[in-house]
Amino acid sequence: MRLGEYPQRSTPSSDGRAEDISPVAADTPDSSSAADPGSETAALRSLGFSKPLLASLSAKARANGTSLELELLHHPGIDENAYYGAMARLLRLPFMDTIDSAAVTDSKTLDTQLHRPMMLRLYHNREAPKMAVVPEAARLGDLAAALANLPALRTDLFVTTPRAVRAAVWRAGAGRRVRDTVTELFEHRQAQSARIVLTGGQGFAAGLLLAALLAAIVIAPSSVLPILHPALSFLYLTSLLLKVLALIHWRQKPKSLPPRPAGKLPKYTVLVALYREAAVAEQLIRCLKRLDWPPSLLDIKLVCEADDSETIAALRTQQLTAQFEIVEVPPATPRTKPKALSYTLPGIRGDFVVVYDAEDRPHPAQLREAHQRFLELPEEVACLQAPLIVTNGRRSWISALFALEYAALFRGLLPFLARHRMPMPLGGTSNHFRTDVLRKVGGWDPFNVTEDADLGLRLFRLGYRSDVLHRQTLEDAPTETKVWMGQRTRWFKGWVQTWLVLMRQPRRLVKEMGLRDFIVLQLLIGGMLLSSLLHPLIFIFVAEGAIAMMATPATAISNWGLLLFIVDAINIFGSYLTFIALGIKAMTGHEKRQVGIRWTALPLYWLMTSVASWRALIELHRKPFLWQKTPHQPVP
Repeated sequence: MRLGEYPQRSTPSSDGRAEDISPVAADTPDSSSAADPGSETAALRSLGFSKPLLASLSAKARANGTSLELELLHHPGIDENAYYGAMARLLRLPFMDTIDSAAVTDSKTLDTQLHRPMMLRLYHNREAPKMAVVPEAARLGDLAAALANLPALRTDLFVTTPRAVRAAVWRAGAGRRVRDTVTELFEHRQAQSARIVLTGGQGFAAGLLLAALLAAIVIAPSSVLPILHPALSFLYLTSLLLKVLALIHWRQKPKSLPPRPAGKLPKYTVLVALYREAAVAEQLIRCLKRLDWPPSLLDIKLVCEADDSETIAALRTQQLTAQFEIVEVPPATPRTKPKALSYTLPGIRGDFVVVYDAEDRPHPAQLREAHQRFLELPEEVACLQAPLIVTNGRRSWISALFALEYAALFRGLLPFLARHRMPMPLGGTSNHFRTDVLRKVGGWDPFNVTEDADLGLRLFRLGYRSDVLHRQTLEDAPTETKVWMGQRTRWFKGWVQTWLVLMRQPRRLVKEMGLRDFIVLQLLIGGMLLSSLLHPLIFIFVAEGAIAMMATPATAISNWGLLLFIVDAINIFGSYLTFIALGIKAMTGHEKRQVGIRWTALPLYWLMTSVASWRALIELHRKPFLWQKTPHQPVP
């Protein structure tokens, strides 16, 4: 019997019921190409589709390397339920557009049906087992002949849809899948998981150093403070180094990009994690539908918390086409974005995968550019980061400085790091991955609240690296202090988590990264954390030095005191000027006009950053895995 040999052999499960153990091929664009194209066309003609439509779709299938049926299912106006309902009538089989997941036996092989839905064996307490099948047009004639020769099969079979199979499989395996999501990285790569905030050795070392410092300050403050001041000042100064180098070596992005590569395109998965995002559902779907990629080769997963009924309902009102799929993540701690993303890994069907946020408006050609870059770059490049551009800089002084910060980071610092093959922390969105590498390194850490930085640095230490794209993603920044503070506190908490994970075994990290990149890492993460925490103290140092020098005759000022004052002044004014220069240099004229003179509020912005960093340390102790949600509103 053909049609993928639908009636498969089975084996008893642990509870005595039969369990499907048949292998299922991966969902590839040419999964049906082995069948006779003529039989596929004949089957679709028998279902009532016109010759001109089938001829047009055949041309698309040849261009995309897909099947005629796949292009048909993604054609505007084709309803999946109506299509498979017509197949059921032709075969004289029952049709069901939903499947009771309670009748599906979970197993490790069940997730293969998320890639290419073909069949599900269903078990009911008071009925004989049934088989839900998803017929393929190319083999429809074979199935019809088999049913004619074996009429008894009709009692056990019914026709369903790929969407219904996937939905049942997601629900049936939810418990197993969420347990694996939460525990897999910790169990297999414990040293790279943030589930343990501080290891015993780290806790002992931190406690010992802190106790020794406090004791020294209490016992002999006159001896400690003269040493502490220059040590902190020079450490702060080193954190400026990378930004200064990025500013010196800044390059203008190319005005035009190379032409598209020839050849067939792969399947591309788009992941969007949503939580309490009903307000932006319509905008999100509209932007994703504009992506310049064949719909038949898109696998768009809208990943929602199962108890977020408002967002799920808002998405379902958007008339989602065949490339969209809503994935519901069972409620389980930690309630974080990386847990939701990792939950989808078993169901990702694309050769490449990109992550977007709910409020994102990606450039329609961004996937095209990413694919082209992946073809050009060596296999060791596992991720490409698109620049994030803030579009509401005019709304408030906070969003203006946020826009300046993003310009400096995504169009200044990250391209510099990528060009010099340095470790690169990723942004929280618009990351494009090679799917096989993403699975190999364990996906996202569900316990790290800045999963982007963690994953980018984990890729680097495992022998991969990241690069950048030019086509942007637009998004809005927080405009209110409360919202900004919550978001920034979460970011700092995650950066501390990331640094602590990396520094569990410093010698091993040096061996994995090399000394140069180990130092770069300390400047990137350690330097950024240190400069944020110490920013108010540097103000005090500058003020103290200025007062001391004004009270001392010029001839009596020591060279050391003068040097220390100069370093403190550079720390303050140099950091501001470097930040502003790198951001302004990367901005367009329109962006600069939006920011206006609000860059003058930068000292206040950095003092707020320092408050957020201290709050993050407190929260890391009390609520290490709390995810502070940033609310979003559609663009007017």
